[in-house]
Amino acid sequence: MFKDFVDFETFSKSDFRAVKVLACEAVPKSKKLLKFTLDDGSGENRTILSGIHAYYEPEELVGKTCIAITNLPPRPMMGIDSCGMLISAVHHEEGEEKLHLLMVDDHIPAGAKLY
Repeated sequence: MFKDFVDFETFSKSDFRAVKVLACEAVPKSKKLLKFTLDDGSGENRTILSGIHAYYEPEELVGKTCIAITNLPPRPMMGIDSCGMLISAVHHEEGEEKLHLLMVDDHIPAGAKLY
């Protein structure tokens, strides 16, 4: 299952945070991308794009608390900078790929660091 190991020092550089979904919308001209506006606890909104539109409609994600890696460099996608990555679980069920966005208890505040 684990072909490449990551040493602890490298892993500990990843900043995993709880984020609250303030808004979510489909990205025009994209079949896959959703644009998330997130509260990451910093006082400024964070934008992350995720290719999960085949699994979720934007309106069902507003208000949810998710997990993101927040210290990735911005990555331009469809002309929009995506500033992080939302964490999802992917598996196969009855021969079909399934994806579940990792969502946590709404009592966890935006910006809470995961260890």
